[in-house]
Amino acid sequence: MANVEILELDRNNSKVVEEIVKLERKIFPKHESLASFFENELKKKNSGLLYLHVDAQLAGYVMYSWPSSLYASITKLAVKEQWRRQGHGEVLLKAAIEKCRTRKVSRIMLHVDPLRTPALNLYKKHGFHVDCLVEGYYSSDRNAYRMYLDFDSN
Repeated sequence: MANVEILELDRNNSKVVEEIVKLERKIFPKHESLASFFENELKKKNSGLLYLHVDAQLAGYVMYSWPSSLYASITKLAVKEQWRRQGHGEVLLKAAIEKCRTRKVSRIMLHVDPLRTPALNLYKKHGFHVDCLVEGYYSSDRNAYRMYLDFDSN
């Protein structure tokens, strides 16, 4: 059985940051990648990153932020190809949702390509709803669904 652990990024751990930037470049097209300004994103006090190690190897990560006291945003969720369809994306998503909950926000938002069916289904499974279609979100010919998850106000 694989040893799986979710870790919060220590922003001073340049080795892990380098691994994540490398994965970011590999998974996302250049115009969608945060790789070129990844370290600037990590310096923001209102953001966080969790990463998943499987047998001491980087398998994926999730970035989130809380731009206001009202809502949080999941900005990236990525899993290496060989680790996909094994529940690792779900583990990362659940961990990010819990981190966002600790900020006492009432809503989490994210964007997803409508053609990425596995990702769309994962978000729906965890209570996210499609808010609207944002035309040209990723590029002139690639749209995104804006999705949200509301928390009870209790």
